[in-house]
Amino acid sequence: MDAIVLVIHIVVSLFLIGLVLIQHGKGADAGAAFAGGGGGASGSLFGSQGSASFLSRSSAILATIFFVTSLTLAYLAGNVDRSGTVTNSVVTEEPTNTQETPADLPEIP
Repeated sequence: MDAIVLVIHIVVSLFLIGLVLIQHGKGADAGAAFAGGGGGASGSLFGSQGSASFLSRSSAILATIFFVTSLTLAYLAGNVDRSGTVTNSVVTEEPTNTQETPADLPEIP
């Protein structure tokens, strides 16, 4: 379940980043109107205002999905079964006290 929500979250975030980068700023239309030819916005694929409403509506939907998946991931991370502390889960090994001295070295007096 966690992996599915995480994959959806990542895909939606990538689409949201791309969609925000595609959108024009509010000042871009004013600058294009003075550049000559009227900017050509009326002959675009979505019409003069259709692309702005389509892109803003799409980004709002993706932002809502991103928000819901963020809350879902936070909820799933908080519901992990915790069976103790971190120090209780660490496996320790008993040290061995057998120290061997090398055969070629004399013993220290």
